Amino acid sequence: MRLIVSGGGTGGHIYPALALIEEVLEKEPDSKILYVGSTRGLEKDIVPKKRIDFKELEIQGFKRSISLYNFKTVALFLKSVHKSKRIIKDFKPDVVIGTGGYVSGAVVYAAAKLHVPSMIHEQNSVVGLTNRFLSKYVDKIAVGFKDAIKQFPKNKTTYTGNPRAQQVANIKSDFKWSEYGLKDDVPTVLIFGGSQGALKINQVVSDSISQFNKRSYQIVFVTGAKRYDDVMKKISNLNLSSNIIIKKYIADMPRVLPKVDLIVGRAGATSLAEITSLGIPAILIPSPYVTADHQTKNALSLVKNDAALIITENDLSTDNLMKNIDFVMHDKIKRDEMANNSRNMGCRDSSSRLFSLAKSIIK
Repeated sequence: MRLIVSGGGTGGHIYPALALIEEVLEKEPDSKILYVGSTRGLEKDIVPKKRIDFKELEIQGFKRSISLYNFKTVALFLKSVHKSKRIIKDFKPDVVIGTGGYVSGAVVYAAAKLHVPSMIHEQNSVVGLTNRFLSKYVDKIAVGFKDAIKQFPKNKTTYTGNPRAQQVANIKSDFKWSEYGLKDDVPTVLIFGGSQGALKINQVVSDSISQFNKRSYQIVFVTGAKRYDDVMKKISNLNLSSNIIIKKYIADMPRVLPKVDLIVGRAGATSLAEITSLGIPAILIPSPYVTADHQTKNALSLVKNDAALIITENDLSTDNLMKNIDFVMHDKIKRDEMANNSRNMGCRDSSSRLFSLAKSIIK
């Protein structure tokens, strides 16, 4: 297979793309892959390190207010479409797949206009602006949440789950909590606000340390590298009990996740794909700073299946956080029920589904 993949801006668009590429190379090792990303997104740092051929486009998103900035956005989009057409003609892909972000808009649109088979993958339960635009032009649409199906043309749309789920589910973990100085036979909560950390989550968890010190379960609190010093300064006058570990970042998160009994964090689509593939109970605190409040809608898909609890950021406080964590951690039967419900929501063959869908449109 000759494949062009485009997705960028955030890890939520990039990691599903990389999971799909991994599946393609496993099924067809002689495949040729090209990743087209943006000059601004995380993909320019992440993808080349995976030894995947990479080309970049200069592109930016629209501002929702009337602004001269948007004239530049249109100009960059048209320029990127023109450059994408050259890239596609040179590479001669069998199929072009977009996983979201503004850069995928230019690349997939160019493919459709050149009559090259194309498809998109929407990770969230609420369809993003780029994929809504592309849905009119592509041959197939894959979605990570069943709630997104009704937002796309029915005849084009297939539920595949999120490819990251299969990638994580297939990892054989040899991780032990003793590597972090914790006990391997004690239930453990992971609190994680994302790779950059989440200010409100960090503030409330820091305020809760004295109560966590008294709990029988263990806490692994990941602050995000940029926020670690602020957290440590805030709690500098407290003694941490041996049941608490505070870390800047966990680079090998998929290796750690299978050992987690409860996860507390945001409700990004990729994170939810990972935790449902493994069957981890969750307390979700959706980010209120995302388009169309899509993290809340992502979270509610788990809540309505009794796989997670939800706390809005406005309602996040020490009392509310402790009440919810204690509710799950002090009731193993409840925790096991939530784990089973989460596992039942997981799509552990999502990469294979997406690969098969891509194969189906190759001429």
